[in-house]
Amino acid sequence: MTVHFIGAGPGAPDLITIRGRDLIAAAPVCLYAGSLVPAALLAHCPANARIVNTAPLSLDQIVGEMATAHAAGQNIARLHSGDLSVWSAMGEQLRRLQALGIPYDVTPGVPSFAAAAAALGAELTLPGLAQSVVLTRTSGRASSMPASERLAAFAATGATLAVHLSVHVLNRVLDELTPHYGADCPVAVIWRASWPDQRIVKATLATLDRGLANEMERTAVILVGRVLGAQTFDESRLYAEDYDRRFRPLGSDPRFPEGA
Repeated sequence: MTVHFIGAGPGAPDLITIRGRDLIAAAPVCLYAGSLVPAALLAHCPANARIVNTAPLSLDQIVGEMATAHAAGQNIARLHSGDLSVWSAMGEQLRRLQALGIPYDVTPGVPSFAAAAAALGAELTLPGLAQSVVLTRTSGRASSMPASERLAAFAATGATLAVHLSVHVLNRVLDELTPHYGADCPVAVIWRASWPDQRIVKATLATLDRGLANEMERTAVILVGRVLGAQTFDESRLYAEDYDRRFRPLGSDPRFPEGA
């Protein structure tokens, strides 16, 4: 029997993969992070499924639920918000399962930064402005940041930043980023991206209302970079009329001859 770790997406219940939905529908046991995973996703569970909200549980209790289900020969759907590759606390669960010899697999989900960018209708990598996106956060009680992973160090690259779990220290974020991006750099705060009560605030590093720190919870994503709202940027060569590429060979001596 297998523990299926499933990225439940950023909030909207239809932003889950078909694979994730089908795994939920086939699992007699479902463990979900009730503080962030929408309850609507539980409608995919079998009618007689055992459904456990892990929000009030410790790591030992969560793994204990998995071990009990495994001993009973039951598959488990383990739902985490967003995508499991970042800030999901999946790694510590996998380490415990490995020690117990319990098999698992991982199904990715839509990450919150992608939902935030979609809410803005924005591409985070525009030619000539930024070709990198840095996913980061500030230190918190649950997880501290390595000394080398400072906001200022990331900002010095000029990349687009997606700052998670940090709206409660908004003043510090703005103060650290402004010297590197400039006071006129666009910034957007997207709270509960894709949820029905989603809220978007657009401004610059100088004009953003710092009082938002008192109005929004950690589920907000702060996007910073020159790509936000930009109209002056280079066009990609990918679709240029004179661009010789594999699916549209050009000239007498194309780089990728047709049929090659």
